[in-house]
Amino acid sequence: MTRVNILTGFLGSGKTTTLLHLLAHKPADEKWAILVNEFGEIGIDGALLADRGATLKEIPGGCLCCVNGFSLQVGLNMLLKQQQPDRVIIEPTGLGHPKQLLTLLRSAVYQPWITVEATLTLLDPRQLADARVAENDTFRDQLTAADIIIANKRDRWSDEDRARLTDWQQRSLGDRLLVETAWGEIDPALLQQSALADRAVPDALHHTHAAPRNGLAALKLDNSARWRRALNEGQGYASCGWIFDGETVFDTIAALEWARHAPVDRVKGVLRTPDGVVTINRQGEDLFIETRPTSPPDSRIELIHHQPADWNSLQTALLKIRLN
Repeated sequence: MTRVNILTGFLGSGKTTTLLHLLAHKPADEKWAILVNEFGEIGIDGALLADRGATLKEIPGGCLCCVNGFSLQVGLNMLLKQQQPDRVIIEPTGLGHPKQLLTLLRSAVYQPWITVEATLTLLDPRQLADARVAENDTFRDQLTAADIIIANKRDRWSDEDRARLTDWQQRSLGDRLLVETAWGEIDPALLQQSALADRAVPDALHHTHAAPRNGLAALKLDNSARWRRALNEGQGYASCGWIFDGETVFDTIAALEWARHAPVDRVKGVLRTPDGVVTINRQGEDLFIETRPTSPPDSRIELIHHQPADWNSLQTALLKIRLN
């Protein structure tokens, strides 16, 4: 019997960082698989989570709550049949509604094969001060669906952020567990917590995304292409991403400055530079960079904003900082 967890949370709450922490502390005798979904078409998380000791399946370009969960079923069925893992962790996009996911996982067809354990929702309390996020139905429903709330990024909270978290906790937490942490550093034993009794999680809102592509892999280049761009829109957000071939190298400082000053809500990427592979993760004004010893087969970067941005100007600036 495979144990399944959902790790959810709004854009920028720290899901990927939390997953990396969990994988680093995975019990040596357990076989894990990760099913990750991203709003954008490019598929950044696959590069960030690759070679971390777990089988990985990507479903980019939308959210798992859409298309009647078909992409989820295909990906999950492949993992269960081919890998027979002890645990599957599903990371939906930060714009994904959890209701349909939970309904599907608890359906009769999966009861002989999986046990649904705790759903963990990450919350950056600073988002409670942003009306555009705090009033977003998906943000609220992700919190409602949680068995455990992970109040993340504690190292960046102000006194006002903590006060807002305390107020939310008194009004909305109920009998659920709330864990405070930074950098997603949670006890892996939380995954083993049983799911609480079914709660009244609102039904998913009807919304649209770009039509999903066939297959479960992130966007790839054609043989002759050096780079390409992909767009997506839905739920009041828009994304633009680029993929570059393995021969393309970016100026390190210029790439970091481009990411820092891009007028968008979210920047995520893995870029080849003369200094090695650099990962970029920016939410608002928070910018985190890391160098990696392993070399992915290409470079990828994705931008997400609450409205379509001037993608052409951003693209022109990005192309100028290539070194070859």
